Amino acid sequence: MTEPGGGGGAPGAAPGDGSAPGGGGRFSVGAGEWLFAVVGLPLALLCGAYAIAVLYAGVLLSLTVLGLPFVVAALLGARLLGAPHRRLVGRLLGERVEAPAPLPRAAGPVAYGRAVLTDPACWRTLLYLVLRLPLGVLGFAAAVALPLGCGWLIGFPLWVRLLEPEPRVFGWADVVSVPLGLLLLAAVPGAIRALSGANRRLAALLLGPAPAQRRVRRLEAARAVLLAENTDRLHRLERDLHDGTQSRLVALAITLSLADDALAPAAGPDLERTRGLVERARAQTDDTLAELRLLTRGIRPVALDGGLAQALPGLTATSPVPVTLRLDLRERPDPAVERAVYFCAAELLTNVARHSGARTAELGASAAGGRVRLSVRDDGHGGAAPGVGTGLRGLAERLAAVDGVLTVDSPPGGPTTVTAELPSRL
Repeated sequence: MTEPGGGGGAPGAAPGDGSAPGGGGRFSVGAGEWLFAVVGLPLALLCGAYAIAVLYAGVLLSLTVLGLPFVVAALLGARLLGAPHRRLVGRLLGERVEAPAPLPRAAGPVAYGRAVLTDPACWRTLLYLVLRLPLGVLGFAAAVALPLGCGWLIGFPLWVRLLEPEPRVFGWADVVSVPLGLLLLAAVPGAIRALSGANRRLAALLLGPAPAQRRVRRLEAARAVLLAENTDRLHRLERDLHDGTQSRLVALAITLSLADDALAPAAGPDLERTRGLVERARAQTDDTLAELRLLTRGIRPVALDGGLAQALPGLTATSPVPVTLRLDLRERPDPAVERAVYFCAAELLTNVARHSGARTAELGASAAGGRVRLSVRDDGHGGAAPGVGTGLRGLAERLAAVDGVLTVDSPPGGPTTVTAELPSRL
């Protein structure tokens, strides 16, 4: 299911030099991961020492008048130190971490200090600086100290004979050192990748906005998208009504007026002319009704009056690609959720027909336990991604307005599976 202008690529893959997770084999390490382990140590040491020092000093000063001002200043410093860590994680590890929301405006130093002390981002960043210290030391040890130690073990039989003037008997240490060094060397890439994954998760958990703030941001972005789309839709509807339906109604009124004139001439009614005008009025009425149905179909499909159980079969029946339908609708969602699921299914089936090159598709929908799940799978050539074109990205933004999430699994060569998950109640 490839979007217009689309190409291959897994969804959510970070651009870069191969440092994104999952790149390469089990014995390979991305350049970004290795650089992060080496370059990140000085920053981890400085920031970790800062965090531990301010925590220690804050406890000592907590009983004095300087305690609260010192903690406020320390938290502000920790908040500022989160920025270089976010940039380093994003550039080298491919983990984009959003900056937390700025501090609220406060009138006066007391209110500002209260805002800092109650800001979750400050405390979360301070905790990150503390936890990043041991991870930084372990990462440097895995990237530098461990390979050097492995090299020393592998070459131990040679080094020991070069350093000792007397001949040395070949012993058990010479036998064990080489395979032990090779074994530890094989474990280096896995250790670096495991520590990189831990650093990604830690940064995403503590350096970004709190879960409530992320949800608010997602809903605000989705609301802006919906407002823009609704404004465009209203403008199109107004233009179509003005240029199309209104013009047809004016023509119908003129035709009826001509028919009225033909029915009452001085010499009697002109039946042939009247019959032709009535036929024209009937055709104009049919065209106007068809156009009105087309315009109102995008507002709320009539098929949704009976719920998704009635609407989805009609939708799949009109698809050019044969679609297998699997429904498990144990409860009926809210109308807004039903509408979102219906239009999501319609757009995904349109993508299948236009861009996937698929021969068959499968649509599944379930509603149970307060969750609604929609999945569309096709046997096309794959390569779909939310960042390619605008169809899937716009669909994901619209689903976010009802707290929904869109996931895409579309390897090159297919198959493609797009899944939408939403709450059934808003």
